[in-house]
Amino acid sequence: MAIPPSFIQELLSRVDIVEVVGRYVPLRKGGVNLMGLCPFHGEKTPSFSVSPGKQFFHCFGCGKHGDAIGFLMEHTGVSFIEAVKDLAQQVGLAVPEEDVPPQERARAAAQRRHQATLTEVLRKAEDAFKAQLRTAPRAIEYLKGRGVSGAVAKTFGLGYAPPGWRFLSTVFPDYQDALLVDAGLVITAEETAGADGAPAQEARRYDRFRDRIMFPIRNVKGETIGFGGRVLDQGEPKYLNSPETAVFSKGHELYGLFEARTAIRQAGYVLVTEGYMDVVALAQLGFPQAVATLGTACTPDHVRLLFRFSDQVVFSFDGDAAGRRAARKALEATLPWISDTRSAKFLFLPPEHDPDSFIRAHGPQAFAQAIQDAHPLSRFLMEVASSDCELDTAEGRARMASQARPLWGAMPDGALKRQLLQEIADQVGLDPRELAQLWQGRASGTTRRAGLRGERATPAATTPSAPTSPAPMGPGRPIPAPRSPRRRSVQRGLLGRADRVARIVLSHPQAWDWLTADDHQLLAQEPEPHGPLFAWLESQWLEHGPQPWAALSVALRGQPFEDLALALHASGIALEAPPAHGEAPPQAPTEGDLRRELRELLRRMRIEHLKALETAWIARAASDPEALARYRETQALRKALEAEAGT
Repeated sequence: MAIPPSFIQELLSRVDIVEVVGRYVPLRKGGVNLMGLCPFHGEKTPSFSVSPGKQFFHCFGCGKHGDAIGFLMEHTGVSFIEAVKDLAQQVGLAVPEEDVPPQERARAAAQRRHQATLTEVLRKAEDAFKAQLRTAPRAIEYLKGRGVSGAVAKTFGLGYAPPGWRFLSTVFPDYQDALLVDAGLVITAEETAGADGAPAQEARRYDRFRDRIMFPIRNVKGETIGFGGRVLDQGEPKYLNSPETAVFSKGHELYGLFEARTAIRQAGYVLVTEGYMDVVALAQLGFPQAVATLGTACTPDHVRLLFRFSDQVVFSFDGDAAGRRAARKALEATLPWISDTRSAKFLFLPPEHDPDSFIRAHGPQAFAQAIQDAHPLSRFLMEVASSDCELDTAEGRARMASQARPLWGAMPDGALKRQLLQEIADQVGLDPRELAQLWQGRASGTTRRAGLRGERATPAATTPSAPTSPAPMGPGRPIPAPRSPRRRSVQRGLLGRADRVARIVLSHPQAWDWLTADDHQLLAQEPEPHGPLFAWLESQWLEHGPQPWAALSVALRGQPFEDLALALHASGIALEAPPAHGEAPPQAPTEGDLRRELRELLRRMRIEHLKALETAWIARAASDPEALARYRETQALRKALEAEAGT
């Protein structure tokens, strides 16, 4: 989706940044500007300034600054497009979309209207549940027994769903409205046929949540998108979530993130727990930077969202076997997103404690110290890799090398990854160079997607080539081919393959997500200026998600490849000749057309990459005994790619 720059300018001229910021930060008059406590770092004296005249914010403490769009992106963690849509809706503007067919625009608009209606239905249900809590002694006593104050209950919007089957029929005038089912509030039993020819019985409707403490689940914008319900007595299930809906996906959302966003920035880390009550209890006990997954294992999308708000994530798990299994899944989800500037820790509490009981037994300081002493990701990775391995035997060390390979391989290249290679090599009794060559050798001739399980949401994982010899591409880890450092410039007329790929991903932001980790790495290996441009695009995608050209063009300013990107974007998506007189203009390529073009371009670029590797292996054959075998493996992979299209 591309938003014209002219619309961005019009939007900013209509939006009042004081009103936007004021929803999140209490502001007071301070001369010509307004001042408040900075939401991006902890402070006691206001240094956060908002200028009504310049429509600009600036913090003199941490240096954060920007316009209304930038504030929403920084404070709520939404993407550029989401921030623009949010502000446009507030001032009554329709967001224009370039290069989008009318049918697609109409479909997207209808979907947005449906989602907005669902969030309004859920908000109304939340208000009803909160009103019920005030008249429910059992629910109030339960919360008091857990140490939850009225202030904290208000912060999280806690409520109560009474035990009746159709309480919501007293809240909504039409209990048969399909929106109640679409929002996950009401369950419809299947219509059944009557006995002995009797007329069919109508489908029965009833409330999903009954006799439960209600926890509203909010997105990063603060909209209620679902609920979690905790049973008061001993019923099952203990916790019940809203089903997947048009506005709620448990694999993408985190409970308490909206409420914790400011505390996360002030604390410098985000604490990930296993349940709603953990989050609420921790907020009560002085740790408001906690969030929780929603009855599912931590996913790469969760981790990506967490790293939007903090560069340090601490996972808290029970110390039993189930907690260790959950931690292992969190490790796998985190590895592709880790970097030299991002860190993750794993806190294992004693089996008899959850965070609430641990703090009540040992005090807040002990819990804060436990967080400080939590296992860093590198140590936990080594523990997982060496599990069930007898390291005093060759077989045990070989097993550890095998178990460490997918974990290490899921990490992006960097200083942390290279240090871990050294540590793993020390544990298994091999030289790091030998271990890298061993892993690359096993990887030859196969392909796979990024990460441990191939999630599309994960970034590229790269493997640095061994210092002494090149190797064929491993799964998910293309090895750089010998290339000339010669710079390439934008050509007029027929564009090269790298030009065409860049043009597509610049004009269609979602196209970067169509590519695999292998593709990302291959593109980043291109000579300047294309390689640095692709590497920069990946970093932008990881940090902000798909961005329209209006945002990318601003971020490109001053980059060494700015001229290349501007020229390629200006060249358009297709290279068709202008239509002859009287002919209809050519149709814009569909998403399917663009996907096929990208796939073919990357296939041919990979073939050229493999040819260069073949040449490198042949050159080493006289001095390297393994070079000829490597050459044959690389050649076989190249021929397989050529055979895909019969080339």
